[in-house]
Formats: sequence, structure tokens, C-alpha cells
Amino acid sequence: MSTNAQPLGGKHALVTGASRGIGAAIAQRLLAEGAQVTLLGRQLSTVTEMAAKLSDRNAHAVAADVSNSEQMRAAIEDASKRFGPIDILVNNAGQAASAPVHKMEDALWHTMLSVNLTGTYYGIRHVLPSMMQRDFGRIVNIASTAGLKGYPYVAAYSAAKHGVIGLTRSLALEVAGRNITVNAVCPGYTDTDIARETIRNIQAKTGRSEVEAISVLVDQNPQRRLIRCEEVANAVAWLCLPGSESITGQSIAIAGGEVT
Repeated sequence: MSTNAQPLGGKHALVTGASRGIGAAIAQRLLAEGAQVTLLGRQLSTVTEMAAKLSDRNAHAVAADVSNSEQMRAAIEDASKRFGPIDILVNNAGQAASAPVHKMEDALWHTMLSVNLTGTYYGIRHVLPSMMQRDFGRIVNIASTAGLKGYPYVAAYSAAKHGVIGLTRSLALEVAGRNITVNAVCPGYTDTDIARETIRNIQAKTGRSEVEAISVLVDQNPQRRLIRCEEVANAVAWLCLPGSESITGQSIAIAGGEVT
């Protein structure tokens, strides 16, 4: 049973892609709200290291490739043995890669859809039956502003994230009467390892300074800055906390006003 001090006390949350960046920030935020949190990552060593850094007995690490259905099933089963059925699922794991469509390798296209879209589906598919049996669940899919609009040279990534938003909207309607909410959080360019790699690539290809390269990324953000991981985590937590029960099927941009 939850208390005012621990509003998510007694709830089990699973966060994918939790070894760093946005996923780690989300895990930390949900732990602070009292949840027991399973951190899922592709490499057990890195996600275990992050769980240890959180220094919380309510943090548990499991490994799986989100694009592999059987691995996800096994990891979710492992997590459920530790903390019980999953009440909150945060599908955060993802990859980003760029290429103009006319030069894109088929492998890049398939990887973007497999990790970003199919990986989200597998997470949902393996936790949803239990949520439906218990008439409770909070599902938050980390999409992107690239799921709300187009960006050049990331067509595969954008297509996958548009798919995540479509999945979010459809599933929300399917389970609306079961006290299960399904929402998407859509960050703009966020200060993560992925963004830093993009900045380095811009510098290497254009000769721009780091400050100039960052300005390219934030050009469409009216606040002219990278989003902080903690800001994304705060939005995710709000969607999981008591009082947000009527918020479902939504795609919430965390982007400094870039997308409304």
C-alpha cells in the first residue's frame, strides 16, 4: 500500500534501456517515489553497475535484447520472481542512426524498427496479460519528437517512433476500461551519450566547435538548449503517480516548445 511519502510504494516498475541516460534517470526517479524497480539492459554488467550506483535494495538488474521476444519474456519472468508482477512498464530502450533514404542500408532500416518499435511491442506483449488480470497498469513509451514530426536523414528512426505513437494510441483504447493507462513521452534532443555522439559527428564532418554543433541540434527548440534527462524522468513519474488516471493515449512533448 502506498503512502503520501511513498506514492508508488508496493508497485513494481520495469525500465528498459536503464543502464544510462534517460533510462537511468527514470529508474532513479521511480525509486525515489517508492517503487521497486527492475533495470533492464542489453549487457548485464552495465545495468548491474547502474543498479549498484543507485544504492537501493529496491533496484534489481536483468539483461535482455528488447528486440528478442524470448529474451524479454525470460527477463520479465525473472523480474517478476524478484518483485512480483509488473505494475509499471517504461519502454525506454532505443537506438538512433542517420542516413539519407537513397543511401540507407536495409540493415539500418530493420534495426531501427526492430529495436525502437518491435522492442516496445515485446515489452508490452509480455507484461500486458498480467496487468489485465489485475486491472491495473501504467505503460509509458519513450518516443521522440521524431515521432511527432519529420527530421531529415533519420527517416528510419522517425518511422519507428511514429509507429510507437500509433501503438500507444491504439493500445490505450483497448485497455481504457481496465485501469491501465498507456502514454508516450516525446523528448527533443536530450543530453545523453547518443546526443553527444551526434555532436561529435557534426564537429568531425563540418569542423564546427562543440558549441556550434550543439546549436545545430537545438536550433528548433525555442529554449535553445538540450533537454535534461531528469526532465524526461519527471514526466514519466507524473504519468505513473496517483492523480494521472485519466491521462491515456497521449503523446507528451518534452522539447522546450518545439512541438505542441
